[in-house]
Amino acid sequence: MTSSVNNHTKGLAITAIGGLTLTIDIPLIRLSEGDPWSILMLRSGTTFVAAMTIWLLWKFLRGNAPALIPGRAGLMVAALYAAASVTFTMAVFNTSTANLVFILAFNTVFATLLSWLLLRERPRPVTLAAMAAMIGGVLIIVFDGIGTGNLVGDLLALASALLLATAITRTRASGKDMGFTSLVALVVPFAIAAVMVSRSGFRIDEPWWILINGALILPVSFFCLATGPKYISGPEVAMFYLLETVLAPIWVWMIFAEVPTSASLTGGAVLITTLVAHSLWQLREGRRRGSCATGDRPAYCVSD
Repeated sequence: MTSSVNNHTKGLAITAIGGLTLTIDIPLIRLSEGDPWSILMLRSGTTFVAAMTIWLLWKFLRGNAPALIPGRAGLMVAALYAAASVTFTMAVFNTSTANLVFILAFNTVFATLLSWLLLRERPRPVTLAAMAAMIGGVLIIVFDGIGTGNLVGDLLALASALLLATAITRTRASGKDMGFTSLVALVVPFAIAAVMVSRSGFRIDEPWWILINGALILPVSFFCLATGPKYISGPEVAMFYLLETVLAPIWVWMIFAEVPTSASLTGGAVLITTLVAHSLWQLREGRRRGSCATGDRPAYCVSD
């Protein structure tokens, strides 16, 4: 029992570090003061080099490093992450930070739908109700973007959410370890951005912010968030992803005085409230099923 409690505490600490670290990603991109293609090239290239360095050290010191791209499934997942990286970076420069992170939280809905269609994991009525509420929240934000000129950025953010959800679903279906796949995949957006930069020129006024982001922030956040599920449940891990949704707009507001619109705040409140409520419900159901699986079955297990 003590070992289980310690592992759970460890998992919460590791995942919290990953979630908190990820909240700095967008502010660092904004602080760099550069054009999108230059930032995408430096951010992707730095993260790729950092990931390969970590992988080579792992292989040299321990000899059991996971495959970088495991088979055809790995290639598909890598392509999805590569496309998501491009749409995400473009979205940063075409919509507000609040809209971006709120819409990215919508990947939960996409993941549920894809699991239903591809993995035959039928969602429960409570999950369907949560999805309907989240769709309403995103529509509030997107329709507001039509009038404020953020529509293209909002659609790019929505595309990022769909691509990430597809990558997660494909990873789950394969059952393979793809911890490094999302990082190695960044070589593709790096190459695309390099071609664009060769035509338009490289411009980043404060490149060290991107170097810090690519060499430290992204590897740490991705590694911690990928390690968390070893010790804690999926719903608990998902709740730490919400830290970016909540904190990134606050950092941007404090640094750049970018105040979210009322529609963005309303839609974001709907998304966050729905996600937290649904995650808590999932945790409760998980504990309930766990107690029903033991020999000492509570009275409510009779109907299971």
